[in-house]
Amino acid sequence: MGTVRKKLVIGNWKMNGSLEKTKLLVEGLCAELQGLDLAGFGVCPPFPYLAQAASLIGEGALALGAQNLSAEPQGAYTGEVSAAMLKDVGCSFVLVGHSERRSLYGETDEIVVAKLKAALGQGLQPVLCVGETLAERESGQAELVVGTQLGAAVHGLGVESMSRLVVAYEPVWAIGTGKTATPEEAQAMHAYIRNCLQNCGVDAASVSILYGGSVNAANADGLFAQKDIDGALVGGASLEVSGFLMICKAAVRS
Repeated sequence: MGTVRKKLVIGNWKMNGSLEKTKLLVEGLCAELQGLDLAGFGVCPPFPYLAQAASLIGEGALALGAQNLSAEPQGAYTGEVSAAMLKDVGCSFVLVGHSERRSLYGETDEIVVAKLKAALGQGLQPVLCVGETLAERESGQAELVVGTQLGAAVHGLGVESMSRLVVAYEPVWAIGTGKTATPEEAQAMHAYIRNCLQNCGVDAASVSILYGGSVNAANADGLFAQKDIDGALVGGASLEVSGFLMICKAAVRS
């Protein structure tokens, strides 16, 4: 009998929110998700709202994550936030290498690996984001790009540490565009990712691989029905309680 991986749905709020919005979202989600323990749920508010979100979540059904972290433990790094700080305010996981961090802020595979190490060193679970651009997909390089990103992480962390990660596949061309990979396209890349991990010696059957690319209430069921899609990293649709809840409930059904 194969490994049964619990579905996981994470909301990435990006640079959106306010004190009022955080309160509405977190309280609304905690009230509705209580008892839905067949799947796991988490949110990643912006840094200023993490402590507020942690106090609202309490012992609720939501896990708290951050959208980014510094590779450095402390010191003269103006504007940066360390893994220890995230742990201190109640985070249990952190996104690392999101496509927007790679494309807008020049994060290389080497920087991503350093951040993964920093997160693991503080007991945070990293969610490693990988994915290709539209140009890379259209030129037939999608698997090469994703495989290279994964390979850098495996080489930098080692097999044992790699097995502690969650991986999020985000086709860059489907983020915030309203486009999404078909369930079959997404499944093909998820299967490729799992195969890459297995070939590197990682216990790939136990690694959760999430899909992130304009996931919404309308396409969640089709995506979650795929063998190797273990949940979703949700952007825009996570900023409204009812829409995000519909995605969460689709994960519970699958």
